[in-house]
Amino acid sequence: MLDQLDPGTSDQLMVGFETSDDAAVYLMGDQAILLTVDFFTPMVDDPYDFGRITAANSLSDVYAMGGRPLTAMNLLAFPCSMDASVVSEVLRGGADVCALAGCVVVGGHTIDDKEPKYGLSVMGVADPAAVVRNIGARPGDVLVLTKRIGVGILNTALKRGLETEETLSRVIESMAHLNKAAAEAMVEVGVSAGTDVTGFGLIGHLHEMMNGSGLAAELNLGGVPVFEGVLEYSAAGVRPGRTADVIDAMESVVDWGPADETWRGVLADPQTSGGLLMAIHPTKVDDLLGALERRGEEACVIGRAVVGSAGTVTILP
Repeated sequence: MLDQLDPGTSDQLMVGFETSDDAAVYLMGDQAILLTVDFFTPMVDDPYDFGRITAANSLSDVYAMGGRPLTAMNLLAFPCSMDASVVSEVLRGGADVCALAGCVVVGGHTIDDKEPKYGLSVMGVADPAAVVRNIGARPGDVLVLTKRIGVGILNTALKRGLETEETLSRVIESMAHLNKAAAEAMVEVGVSAGTDVTGFGLIGHLHEMMNGSGLAAELNLGGVPVFEGVLEYSAAGVRPGRTADVIDAMESVVDWGPADETWRGVLADPQTSGGLLMAIHPTKVDDLLGALERRGEEACVIGRAVVGSAGTVTILP
């Protein structure tokens, strides 16, 4: 579909959609302006939590590129028959998370729709010399991931009545947690490449990073952090519908090795407001992990970038 578009050109456009990066980057004077938009249907029942999670997810694209969000505009769709107090709670949740980010909600747009949807269009800024791309990893770089994965599987368990929002409170808080501190650590230490893990799962976003970098990756299964219960639900087939699509799309570029069908479902699990995936020089790994720990961020080393066919991933034990 994108091949049919003529996006135009500009000497000020640093990043468009040619590498599937997390945000567009437009150079304005000595500032890089970051532009992104995202929205969702509800993944939880509580409208306030829905607003928080969706806002954190939308803001994450700016953080993934090492930026600082400044303004946000609401994108809201809901049936006119819906109780106004429910809609207000969604917006309150989004506004509260934006306030934590130091980001000002400046308006938005609303339409009548049968299915509720909410998200943000976000504008942020970054130092042009410090913009983090989802390409640029180098051979030998270590792969570091913040936040545990498996939220898509657990959200599916919630929708099927196998879990409650109380039993999944840790997962909900992870989704609502901003990648702000992780981004600050990433910029402070300096990484080769970075992205956030969202709808294409860990395996899809890792493939995307390696493909754009012209490298391959080795992913250590034992280092991948998952939430409690994720493996069991995956084995039982409790997965989002898109998981199978991600697995199919990755078949030609992934050597699954020790990753059985259960683990494939986890690695391809679409994430909502996931963590940051970063490629960093081996000599800086301890500095990055230390900077993340000082900020209270969970992080794990999960593999490395290697010379090989662009975009291929080999799963190791």
